Amino acid sequence: MSTLASMSVGLGKRPALLVIDATRGFTDPASPAGCEGGAALLQIAKLLAAFRARGLPVFFTSNSYAHEHEARVFREKLPALNALATGGRWAEIDPRVLPRDGEAVLRKTVPSGFFDSPLRGWFAAVDSDATVVCGFSTSGCVRASAVDALQCNLRVTVARDACGDRDAEAHAYNLRDLALKTGDVCDSADIIERLGFAIAQT
Repeated sequence: MSTLASMSVGLGKRPALLVIDATRGFTDPASPAGCEGGAALLQIAKLLAAFRARGLPVFFTSNSYAHEHEARVFREKLPALNALATGGRWAEIDPRVLPRDGEAVLRKTVPSGFFDSPLRGWFAAVDSDATVVCGFSTSGCVRASAVDALQCNLRVTVARDACGDRDAEAHAYNLRDLALKTGDVCDSADIIERLGFAIAQT
């Protein structure tokens, strides 16, 4: 069966960068839930610089658990998540991509940053109609957040090389699926180039 026709949605008028779970727990191979995140973090840093230089919104998420009752079924399915204790080392944003003062960090307990959270309101408060999504992991929290961003009527772009996953096959498959059904999937350099063009047109 062939796929449906799929169009580009673009970066919108005021995109916000959404950095999903770029925490030590996902970027450090020593973590039970970690992978080698260096290559993706390098691209996230470039995206951060581009958004900050243009005065565009930046939001972070950090998946962590403050007590044993949070997201019990999710943690039963993936026991490695139990290492992500709120306030602990694995819940810290990786120092290579630290938030600046004024950039909000959302603590979440499930894959999507938008589920049962104030994130949709944060986008509305800064008049953002689109998001560039990056972070960890592609097949889990990045995908869930990108899909929910679309369901919040935001234009979605996923930064292909600024996402990481423990499973290379799952990374590639999920990027393909996101490109077909959710939004645009581009390399960071292309996003930054398009970002400059879009700002020049407003």
